[in-house]
Amino acid sequence: MSDFNKPTNPPAFPSSIDDGETVKYMLGISMRDYFAAKALQGIMASSEIDWQGQSNLASSCYEIADAMLKAREEE
Repeated sequence: MSDFNKPTNPPAFPSSIDDGETVKYMLGISMRDYFAAKALQGIMASSEIDWQGQSNLASSCYEIADAMLKAREEE
């Protein structure tokens, strides 16, 4: 389960509601899940990668997503 409270895994498309007293955030997909989905999309679209033979495809996509989140912190 994604942890939106971690600064390294913010919501991908945050939106807020200000009710006059507090600002509330409506959360959706996490940045990590968004990056993993984009990695999966790219891998599956590539004709040079045998994605059908990868038993750990989802894990690989999350490893890519984690690397992307880490790169964001380093900038």
